[in-house]
Amino acid sequence: MTQALTSAVAEATKLPPDEQDILAAILLEEIASEQRWSRLFAKSGYVLEALATEALADFKAGKTQPLDDLP
Repeated sequence: MTQALTSAVAEATKLPPDEQDILAAILLEEIASEQRWSRLFAKSGYVLEALATEALADFKAGKTQPLDDLP
């Protein structure tokens, strides 16, 4: 455990039990959210690569136009 987390936990232990439970719930939800994002990004790599390949092919085929030319 890092020093920062150790300090935060030490301070949290001084809170009333109901506030500790709220803080714990917030922390656990944040950890779960980060894990979800990590899984989603890990799975999306091939999709982003396919979109980039398609965009490059469109550019090379002359099917694109500069953003400055849009109405």
